[in-house]
Amino acid sequence: MADGSAGRMEQERYGRKRAWVNGGLILINILYFVYLEIAGSSEDTLFMIGHGAMFTPLVLEYGEYYRLVTSIFMHFGIDHIINNMLVLFVLGDNLERALGKGKYLIFYLLCGVGANVVSMLAGMHDPVQSVSAGASGAIFGVIGGLLYAVMRNHGRLEDLSTRQLVVVIAFSLYFGFTSTGVDNIAHVAGLIIGILLGVLFYRKPKPTVPYEDWGPY
Repeated sequence: MADGSAGRMEQERYGRKRAWVNGGLILINILYFVYLEIAGSSEDTLFMIGHGAMFTPLVLEYGEYYRLVTSIFMHFGIDHIINNMLVLFVLGDNLERALGKGKYLIFYLLCGVGANVVSMLAGMHDPVQSVSAGASGAIFGVIGGLLYAVMRNHGRLEDLSTRQLVVVIAFSLYFGFTSTGVDNIAHVAGLIIGILLGVLFYRKPKPTVPYEDWGPY
């Protein structure tokens, strides 16, 4: 029987589909950040509120629910967006290929919005309301979805392993809880929502026998 393992490895290495949705999400984040910097300053709290950042009183009292979506494409300062987009660039492609383009887009938005909703409800009675923005909730969701997909594939998916993702989660949560001005509730909520949506959205592909493996016995 002909050995097609080398061919499969070559296809896996070079034949990966382009992750256009993930690239598009990164591009939207960058373009909106550039716009905010040109129009004003992404580190000006009042300016950010005026352009779609999360602020619970405006959502609950005035019905500005669009902020649940717009805020996940906004960032406070250059360091904030660079850190988030680097993680999304490194990990998002893998999940898009695992879920498919349409599912990945829905998954990403649900994680971001869901993390905002949980954070909003958890802090709605706080005497001091904070302004929040960032893709972190959605990105933690991506990590959670990948963790589930990797575990369903016996600890490895493409070039990712369970150990790598656990380390990323541990360091990300540690950095958040030891820093000021970080919405850790949104991070944890995004991670949990991502795992749950991974269960709903991800289907492990059935094994196939490549044509090149067929041969005389």
